[in-house]
Amino acid sequence: MKWRRVAAMTWKEVIQIRRDPLSLLVILAMPLVQLFIFGYAVNLDVKHVPLCVYDQDATQDSQSLLKHFQATEYFRITRVSPNYADVIQHINDGACSVAVVLPARFAQNLHAPGGTQVQVLLDASDSNTASIGMAYAQAIIQGYASQLQINWLRAQGFAANAPVVTFQPRTWYNENLESMAVFVPGVVAAVMAVVGAFLTSLTIAREWERGTMEQLISTPVTALEVMLGKLLPYSLIGLANMVIAVLMAVFLFHVPLRGSVPLLFTVGGVFVVGTLAQGILISALARQQLLASQLAMISTFLPAFLLSGFAFAIANMPPVADAVAKGDRAAMEQLLSAPLAAIKAQGIPLISFHAPPATNFYRAHDPKHFGEDISASSA
Repeated sequence: MKWRRVAAMTWKEVIQIRRDPLSLLVILAMPLVQLFIFGYAVNLDVKHVPLCVYDQDATQDSQSLLKHFQATEYFRITRVSPNYADVIQHINDGACSVAVVLPARFAQNLHAPGGTQVQVLLDASDSNTASIGMAYAQAIIQGYASQLQINWLRAQGFAANAPVVTFQPRTWYNENLESMAVFVPGVVAAVMAVVGAFLTSLTIAREWERGTMEQLISTPVTALEVMLGKLLPYSLIGLANMVIAVLMAVFLFHVPLRGSVPLLFTVGGVFVVGTLAQGILISALARQQLLASQLAMISTFLPAFLLSGFAFAIANMPPVADAVAKGDRAAMEQLLSAPLAAIKAQGIPLISFHAPPATNFYRAHDPKHFGEDISASSA
C-alpha cells in the first residue's frame, strides 16, 4: 500500500463532494433537524396536566386539598365544574386528562371512623400520561391525609413522631429526571450511525453506475487503497457532524457533559469509521445508489432507534428482538472491553454523557452502603 495513491483517491472523493454541494448540505443539516425534533418535540416529562375539579362540599378542608393540586407543577386546574356531567363532558372532549371529584360531607367524614373518599377520573387514551397522573394524584392525596393525621394527633395532645421508615430517593446520572437528558445523547449516537452509513453507501455504487469502476480497476490502486481513500474524507465529515451534535447538546439543550472530552471523540471516531465501513460494504454489494441508500437507512436507522434501548427498553421486547439486541450489545462490549479496560487502568475518567433509564434509589441489599447513600443523598 502506498499513501500517495491513498491521497490521490482521497482528493478524488473531495472533488466528488464539492461537485454535489446539495447532498453535503443535507448530510450536515440532518443531525441538526433530528436533534431539534427529538430535543424539543419528543418529551416524556409529564407536567402541567390539565385538571378538572368538582367540589361538592365547598368547605375549607376540601379547598385545602385542591390547593395541594394547584401548588404542584404537575397539574394545572383548567376547569372548576359545577356538576358531575360537566366533568364527564370535559374529559370526553379532551379538555381535561385528570378530574378530581370531592364528595358531599367531605369535611364531615374526614374524622369519621370510616374516613372519606376522593374520586380521581383519568383519560387513559394516553396511557403514559394517565399512569403518571394517577401516581401524582395518589401522592398528593396521601400527603394531604398524612398531614391531617399529624395535625389531629397534635390537637389531641399526642406526639406526632416521625415515621419509622422514610423514603429518601437518590437519582443517578439524571438528577432532575428530564427526558431531554436521555433523548439528546441517544440521538447523537443514532444520527452518527445513520449519517455515517448513508455517507459512504453511495460511493462504490456511484462508480458502478457512472462506469468509472472499470477505470479504477485498471489502475495500480489496490482495493485497500480505494477503501481508505473513500473513508478519509467522509470520516472528517462524520466527525464534523459529531462536533456539531455535541455542541448543540451541551449549549442548546444544556445536557451535562462530564468526563474526558478527548476520549469521547476518540471512541466516537472509532464508531464513525465502523459505520462508514458498513456503508461501503452495502455500496459494494448493492452497486445501485438508490438501493444502497435504502439498505443503509434500514440497517442503521431501525436498529439504532428500536433495538438499542434508546426508544424502548430491551427487557420489554419480544424474545427474538431481545436476543438480537442483546447479541448486538454483547458483540460491541466484547469489542470494546480490552481498550476500555486499558483506559480505566490508566486512570482516565470515562464519559458520563448519557442518562441510563434505570434510577438507583438506594442499595438496601448491601447494608454496608446504606448509610453512605443516605448521607450522600441528604447532603
